[in-house]
Amino acid sequence: MRVYDPAVMFLGPLLVTMLTACYVRVSTEEQNLERQLQSVQSYAEEKLNTELSELQIFRDKSTGTDTSRSGYRDMMETLEGEDIEHVVVHEISRLARSLQDLERTVSRITDNGTAIHFVRDGLSFGDGKEQPMNRLQMQMLGAFAEWQARVKQMNTKEGIAARQDEDDYHHGRPPLGFEKNDGQLIEGENYGQVCAVLDMVVKGDLSKRKAAQELDSSRKTIDRAIDRGSLYGI
Repeated sequence: MRVYDPAVMFLGPLLVTMLTACYVRVSTEEQNLERQLQSVQSYAEEKLNTELSELQIFRDKSTGTDTSRSGYRDMMETLEGEDIEHVVVHEISRLARSLQDLERTVSRITDNGTAIHFVRDGLSFGDGKEQPMNRLQMQMLGAFAEWQARVKQMNTKEGIAARQDEDDYHHGRPPLGFEKNDGQLIEGENYGQVCAVLDMVVKGDLSKRKAAQELDSSRKTIDRAIDRGSLYGI
């Protein structure tokens, strides 16, 4: 099994072209990939009769809502240059967070003669077994994922706006992941990472101690940030 690493610029001429590509995406270094990897690998083996040696894994660590990700881009480029028969993804939200990007990606993959499978969603396209309702289901799931992302962004902006008028903000240090600029609260360079880490803590996927280590902070600061959840869309 070959695991794609964006840091490796040259993979060598002796690699054999793989037949099944698996795409996984996480938000931080601490997030566990095992569930996604087990899901896509089991599906490839059991449903597509693919040997582990024939799998090509592409991974991303990203919190963005678009598809400008190195692992994603490399996978799409590989599809056009190698004989990839299948793409396996754990669920739709891992591949795209907007309906437009989702439909564009699925069309690009299937137009290339490659089938794409969403394990958790139970949907496949381009494999000759697509049911009439599959496309509608995909659009509904994609629209829901996009709606969730937009609601989270909207709630975060409203929380920031509300915080601007509070005295404790103007006279104190900016919250975790933020900076001050002429009296205004603005997102810091690590804001996306902070949001992803706090979201994992709230969901029970990451301990506060690990979160503090990931953000080079303290558990007290993590607690304070969670109490101000509206600033981070949680």
